[in-house]
Amino acid sequence: MKLTLLVIPAVILITGCTSVQVSKLSASHSIDRVAIKENSSVTVPNFLNIVQNEFENHGLTTVIYQDQVPTNCQATLTYTALRSWDLASYLSHAELTIRDLNGKRIAYAIYHLKGKGGLDLTKWGSVQSKMKPVIDELLKEYK
Repeated sequence: MKLTLLVIPAVILITGCTSVQVSKLSASHSIDRVAIKENSSVTVPNFLNIVQNEFENHGLTTVIYQDQVPTNCQATLTYTALRSWDLASYLSHAELTIRDLNGKRIAYAIYHLKGKGGLDLTKWGSVQSKMKPVIDELLKEYK
């Protein structure tokens, strides 16, 4: 019985768990240009560049803005990304939200490491290896 009480928490710590939630961007929105609101509080290295590259891999042009949405875009993207630390920093949470020009949310994606990844060694994977499949699912209907 005592061994079971020790083994169960150890297994939970080792396995960690990644949670991904995606509401896809429908091709019915006819978007080819997305304005990305720069989030200066995000300190995850290269996060914005990776997001831009992945959007462009799906045929969507991106424009970064700080104050006013550029007039030639059909949608806006806001994002947040958080780092955690365990011997080195790693991406532990990210959110992407796409809105139409009226402010209505039309798609979103959330990447989250439950328990900050526990002892799972994949938690130190690159930002691109974590975000590419999430963005691919988000933009599945665009290519």
